[in-house]
Amino acid sequence: MADERTPPPHKMPLHWKIAIGFFAGLLLGMLVHYGIGADTGWVQWLTKYVTQPFATLFLSLIFMLIVPLLFSALVVGVSEMGDIRSLGRIGWRTLAYTVLLSGIAVIVGLLMVNLFQPGTGVDQALAQQLLSESAERTQAIVRDSAVQPRGMDMLLSIVPQNVIGAASSNASILALMFFALMFGVGIVLSKATPAIETLRRGIEGLFEVSMTLIGLVIRLAPYAVFCFMFNLAVLFGWDLLLRLGAYVLVVVAALAFHMLVVYSAALKFIGGYSPAKFFKGVQEAMLMAFSTASSNATLPTALRVADEELRLPRKVSRFVLTVGATANQNGTALFEGVTVIFLAQFFGVDLSLGQQVMVMLVCILGGIGTAGVPSGSLPVVALICAMVGVPPEGIGLVLGVNHFLDMCRTTVNVTGDLGIAAMVSRGEKDGPSLAD
Repeated sequence: MADERTPPPHKMPLHWKIAIGFFAGLLLGMLVHYGIGADTGWVQWLTKYVTQPFATLFLSLIFMLIVPLLFSALVVGVSEMGDIRSLGRIGWRTLAYTVLLSGIAVIVGLLMVNLFQPGTGVDQALAQQLLSESAERTQAIVRDSAVQPRGMDMLLSIVPQNVIGAASSNASILALMFFALMFGVGIVLSKATPAIETLRRGIEGLFEVSMTLIGLVIRLAPYAVFCFMFNLAVLFGWDLLLRLGAYVLVVVAALAFHMLVVYSAALKFIGGYSPAKFFKGVQEAMLMAFSTASSNATLPTALRVADEELRLPRKVSRFVLTVGATANQNGTALFEGVTVIFLAQFFGVDLSLGQQVMVMLVCILGGIGTAGVPSGSLPVVALICAMVGVPPEGIGLVLGVNHFLDMCRTTVNVTGDLGIAAMVSRGEKDGPSLAD
């Protein structure tokens, strides 16, 4: 008798579910904002007790698993390389591409902000209103910037005195990654014994368990994305984006140019890959990055996309993506440069070419050292402003539009991580085939 069992129903891909949640939340939020009003009692109750807590819970679940995932993925990635020469080759290429693309990103941003001068056209009455509304949060950010490590202290802080303390702080995530990198190197250099092999397999097991748990959490992503976009649309609508339209357009245009033109050229001429196939493969990670505004929260999705869609060598993707979640933030470096010059234009501070070059260099370093969490770049912006004589309190002007711009620059950051992983994979014996 023939098998008449019906095939299982086709499941909708996760990135389509996320896209539906994204647009549904945005549309419904806009309807509520303009049709009912954000000040209505039940709307405030809904955002305070339902949508915002759910979105926060989703991010908390992801961040809860980020430390074991970062540690295990980096240790496994290093240990799978087999020898220090492979680590050196991949590490130096990753660093070179990171500095190159970050430098280009800041140059693109500085050229566009100097060309269009968005800071000279801000209405003074609007500026005073925005500064007064954001005064409390601005003061907190400026205080945070004052305790940011600088110069040699910043370099020394990468080596943790307390690994547990570093793991408990987003600001010290580079220190945790340094420890994981050294731990992986120690495994590679250690003599192959049953104890070392058991340890390595145990860390591999930690990675697999972390990915399994994150896979369960990611199923909530479409609903969390709906809540993110609903809250954003209900609270802000389009009004604030339009009132600071020139600044927002310059940042978004610079980010779009860097992602679509610079990344495409780098993929084509450095990596030898088809940009069209690359962007088609990474769309799920881009959606997750845009929705959560966090490189760290997007890391699990980026790792899975690298494995399943781009088919990159795991030893490369695990190393480049875990390091890149904090150390390769092209979009953040670009945003920091544009924002500093925008505020200088607004306050009438004339920055010389030398000062702008210094801004560029500090932004590159800031992009490497910025925590991969929402709004992690704002203390760095305040710090750079103080360095070049721009009042750091001016960041109150952009706080209202920062979350939207954070979503945009995080998308560029995550796409850049995956792009560098693809470029570094070129020449590896198990590299992908994304050529035209």
